[in-house]
Amino acid sequence: METADIWKQFNGEIYFFILKKVKDADASMDILQNSFLKIHQNLKTIKDPGKVKAWVFQIVRNEIANYFNSKSKTPYPNDKLLPVSQENYEDFCCFDQFIDNLPDTYQEVIKLVYLKGKTQTEVAEIAGISLANVKARIRRAKLILIHNFNDCCRFSINKEGKLVGESNCPKCH
Repeated sequence: METADIWKQFNGEIYFFILKKVKDADASMDILQNSFLKIHQNLKTIKDPGKVKAWVFQIVRNEIANYFNSKSKTPYPNDKLLPVSQENYEDFCCFDQFIDNLPDTYQEVIKLVYLKGKTQTEVAEIAGISLANVKARIRRAKLILIHNFNDCCRFSINKEGKLVGESNCPKCH
């Protein structure tokens, strides 16, 4: 299996996994890129191709742990934090636009689970729908978002094994 195959098969699932843990779109993209760099560098070490997904997610979990470890060691004085301006916020590419353009039923569950940190069970209660329906909506929304990111931002893996894409897509602005 090649890195590009792993990217095509798992990138959306990995991104949302990271986003749910980190709750920061910018940090999630950094972790995703670092994870795929490690995946690319160590791809030849995998012995059982049937266990690729478990191996990939172990790398991702390690990168998330590295993120939190480095974050806890870096002091962030509150008086030196800069507010996120509209100009800086646009550097996050199309994420919010893609979320806002989802059908309302999908948008609601994605925002509650991935941006507000609610459990799927809590979302089912809030929305007054079944847990199975919440899961189906999340799955469908992810497929739409993955398609939009791949189509608009053209995210891919370059020759050095790094995740690349247009962070400021002309289509989005």
